Amino acid sequence: MTEERPEVGTNARPDLPLAVVVGAGGMAMAVARRLGRGHRLLIADKDEAHLARVAETMKVEGHDMRGCVCDVSDPAAVARLAQMAADLGGPRAIAHVVGLSPSMGDWRALMAVNWVGARLVADAFLPLVTQGTAALFVSSLAAHVFWPTEERIALLEAPLTPDFLDKLEVAVGNDANSVIAYYDAKAALIRMCQRLAAVWGRRGGRIMSLSPGLIATPMGALEFKNRPQKYTMLATTPITREGTMLEIADAVEFLLSDRASFISGIDLLVDGGLTAAMRYPINQTETERTS
Repeated sequence: MTEERPEVGTNARPDLPLAVVVGAGGMAMAVARRLGRGHRLLIADKDEAHLARVAETMKVEGHDMRGCVCDVSDPAAVARLAQMAADLGGPRAIAHVVGLSPSMGDWRALMAVNWVGARLVADAFLPLVTQGTAALFVSSLAAHVFWPTEERIALLEAPLTPDFLDKLEVAVGNDANSVIAYYDAKAALIRMCQRLAAVWGRRGGRIMSLSPGLIATPMGALEFKNRPQKYTMLATTPITREGTMLEIADAVEFLLSDRASFISGIDLLVDGGLTAAMRYPINQTETERTS
């Protein structure tokens, strides 16, 4: 009788909790690698070929990772992602790190991915929230610097209603460009996390957002190329450099951990002090005093 041997050469860690990372770009993968030190990973991305390459790399690095092809603007695709997470035992941590910058699409594309997609993910995962579940959605310092008017905010409140984008585009009118879409979507995302904190809390979960400043990513480099005014923002940053993806991963890891178990419904600025410096610029007297 042949003795059955255990499977070898696998990274499977069924003993670890599940972390869902939505997105597989530079920042998302920095977050995934950080969370992968203590979690099984389910990584979602729209690009199937890219996701396959990521999966192979993560396997070589020793992570327990599965991939799910998912366009976050497609309700059916998001539902499949949530079901896959449920089949894997349900998520302990959810990091929503997918998004388009203004140079990566038009008004409609940015609103669909950055706002409608974020709300679809939050709603799809709500039934999976149990005691200790934590979710973090990546926003942007742009939401703090260019907060929409209350009238515009009101228009953004129901992203899952029929013909939402059609109606919003008409209402926005001449402001329907990719930059305005980026600002509006990121502000709406922050409000979403604040408004859902009580709902998630009743299930024992937490939901938060994080607003990066100027971070050294491929997406960020594209924006510096297409919007040179960002160099002025860099020069204004009190910590006189771009942040790194690893520094964002540090913050995400903390907020999704039990060490942050009393933190929910907040937005954390990780911007090197840029937002504060833009609101309270140094005047001449202060310059002379500190020189």
